[in-house]
Amino acid sequence: MIEHVSRNPSNSLTPCLLVHIDFLKLISPDLQELRDLATTANFQIMAEILGKRERPDAKYFIGSGKLEEILEFKNKYAPSLVIFNHDLTPAQERNLEEKLTCKVMSRTGLILEIFSQRARTHEGKLQVELAQLEYQATRLVRGWTHLERQRGGIGVRGGPGETQLEIDKRLLRQHIKRIKKDLEKVKSQRQLGRHARKKNNIPTISLVGYTNAGKSTLFNQLTQAEVYAANKLFATLDPVIRKVFVPYFGAAYLVDTVGFIRNLPHGLVEAFHATLEETIEADLLIHVIDLHNPDYFIQREQVLQVLTEINAHEQPILEVMNKIDLLSSIRPQIKYNAEKVPQQVFVSAAKNLGIDLLWQAIAERLGGPIIQKTIILKAHEGQRYAALKALNAIQEEQVNEEGDLLLKIKSTAASIY
Repeated sequence: MIEHVSRNPSNSLTPCLLVHIDFLKLISPDLQELRDLATTANFQIMAEILGKRERPDAKYFIGSGKLEEILEFKNKYAPSLVIFNHDLTPAQERNLEEKLTCKVMSRTGLILEIFSQRARTHEGKLQVELAQLEYQATRLVRGWTHLERQRGGIGVRGGPGETQLEIDKRLLRQHIKRIKKDLEKVKSQRQLGRHARKKNNIPTISLVGYTNAGKSTLFNQLTQAEVYAANKLFATLDPVIRKVFVPYFGAAYLVDTVGFIRNLPHGLVEAFHATLEETIEADLLIHVIDLHNPDYFIQREQVLQVLTEINAHEQPILEVMNKIDLLSSIRPQIKYNAEKVPQQVFVSAAKNLGIDLLWQAIAERLGGPIIQKTIILKAHEGQRYAALKALNAIQEEQVNEEGDLLLKIKSTAASIY
């Protein structure tokens, strides 16, 4: 079945055809997510070809009838690219390209394309390049069949009897090794930065969440920064760290990380491991969830799955249910567990709703319950007075007959004592 979207491709966008198959015995990726990914990659969707099968075909992934349907559309409307909402084996990808005589891209390839477009920093570019090369390494046979002959020579051209394919594999391995070495240097630099922050006894808070859940928008609200935020998948890739003041608690470092996605390619998780270590080492994870998305519960589970994969699942987590401005029945609030520990905060980062409650929940998770009490400070306790002043914990102050300070304070238990 063909679902037509547009047959008039823009000159500035690459026209593509989407293919989505529902398998009876497999969980298929979300079709709307594929549309969003294609749009994010600056591809214009000409049409969507949908179908159902019991299981993938070993040679072409799809059946002969569906293949003819795609071929007919391709010959008539000439899309530059056919994107499958699935992961294809190297052989399937090669067979499809030979049959359709055009570029074929899997879902993983599409995500890698987006990452390559979005990487801005040296570290981000290295991580994306590593993921791309490791992905290509499994597909190196494609397009090299005419070179699979023995050739002699010395140096980079290969030794006697070495095939062109073997040469390319060797060069690819060497390039991957160099990038991994460069990323190890980045990892060492990050470790030094984390060591310095821990030495100052300042906790780190890491924002995690499904891509497009509103992490960067929330980060901007909490830090008054201007990190790029847009209604797109993977709007930002490179981690950003800012020092913030948490009311009732004190200083902390806030980290914005790359968003996760359903079936995030394993190669990307591995490549971004240096970045994701900011999450592993965090004192508190803020899991931003798009409450307005009907699949938010599935997205929540996908994020938890990736956290498990990078060994960050045992870190303390505070869930932030975002975008409540799009839901008329939800109001800003904090939900506590039986031990009176904040578990969820309902906010709208875009509309600045509930941000004060989020600060309160963060303070309680880092420093314990917020308490109000009156304390007496002697004249020699100036250092403690200065610390309370810096926390904005002092609500009222006055001097008694003995010359002591009577302070009404409001702060977390850890900050007061």
